Amino acid sequence: MDQQLSFGGSGASQPLPARLRPRTIDEVVGQQHLLGEGMVLRRIIQQDMVSSMIFWGPPGVGKTTLAHVIANHTRATFIDFSAVTSGIKEIRGVMQQAEDNRRFGEKTIVFVDEIHRFNKAQQDAFLPFVERGSIVLIGATTENPSFEVNAALLSRCRVFVLQALSVEELVGLLKRALTDPRGFGGQQVDIAEEMLGAIATFANGDARTALGTLEMVVLNGRREGGRVTVTEEILEQCVNRRSLLYDKNGEEHYNLISALHKSMRNSDPDAAVYWLARMLEAGEDPLYVARRLIRFASEDVGLADPRALELCVAAYQASHFIGMSECTVNLTQAVVYLSVAPKSNALYRAYESAKKDAMKMLAEPVPLVIRNAPTRLMKDLHYGEGYQYAHDTEEKLTDMQCLPDSLLGREYYTPTTQGVEGRVKERLEKIKAWKEKHHGAQ
Repeated sequence: MDQQLSFGGSGASQPLPARLRPRTIDEVVGQQHLLGEGMVLRRIIQQDMVSSMIFWGPPGVGKTTLAHVIANHTRATFIDFSAVTSGIKEIRGVMQQAEDNRRFGEKTIVFVDEIHRFNKAQQDAFLPFVERGSIVLIGATTENPSFEVNAALLSRCRVFVLQALSVEELVGLLKRALTDPRGFGGQQVDIAEEMLGAIATFANGDARTALGTLEMVVLNGRREGGRVTVTEEILEQCVNRRSLLYDKNGEEHYNLISALHKSMRNSDPDAAVYWLARMLEAGEDPLYVARRLIRFASEDVGLADPRALELCVAAYQASHFIGMSECTVNLTQAVVYLSVAPKSNALYRAYESAKKDAMKMLAEPVPLVIRNAPTRLMKDLHYGEGYQYAHDTEEKLTDMQCLPDSLLGREYYTPTTQGVEGRVKERLEKIKAWKEKHHGAQ
């Protein structure tokens, strides 16, 4: 059986994303780092030299599309396999078919969508056939393959990382959908370019979402004399977002994240929650917001409240686990916590100050006393000579010099008296006083 037929089927009854699925490499939107002229994946597909590989990326960026393109280019038998509906029995059946093909000198490519849904036993079932070359395995996953694919199987596959599509790429795709005969090329559709930008922003890098949203607004558009007109009211009803909150140049994106940061820095939880809601309801990626909160926790709160970083990392994980819109309350918890937490930028200032010295003195040698000496030669060169092990002392302190001579006495971290950092300041002052008193005594 020619399994490439599993990718067949067309017609207006199919959803727009299915009708517009690319058939060739040149029709694929985005992923130029993999499919641009001269790029390795493009050459592999064009030369029909496909080896086992994993496509990793967020939803709607073209993982299954690339499998379709390979199916259209290869002379091998192509088997489309779903990790959602298949078990060990189905895997064994496919492997038997691949073995039969191999005896007749035919290559078999097995595409496994959502391969991360297979358990260890199911993944192990593929391994001997990949090792023998009975099949070429192509997997697609939205999850990190380092954690979700067995190490033995992963080591035999090349991982290609697919990126979320940009707003510009999605707008180009939407324009093609309006003119392509497989899309709305046979209709007269009036939709402003700003609305296409709003749909692209709402889709958040996902081509499937972008095309599905376009199909929804066109089908719900106002029809007059064979012409379809999409209004802002129709668009807002279909996406349930105030899409105008982000402009296509991205300036408002940075304005809003700046407003969120400055509101938290100014200890204004009400303003901070408002700007958070503006971003999320405009279609911003919640994980982007969570990453910015993690940065803020160290840059603007720091050791004044060390738990801020823990809470923000937990908020990121929660957002990753449950997604929109359930994660909004997790991010709100983090934003309010950061807003009312004591503030300190001492860690930020410490690193920036140290960075200036580090960049000017990249060749500054590490003091011999704190170098490791794993070999006899290094010991003969006095590596580690005079090293003082702090745990051997009653105070757990030594006066050993750890900075290069040229930076001796330099201070980068200057704690504030805010929150917990006040206690850190007291502790550091005692440490420095002890070292000054015992300098040269050990």
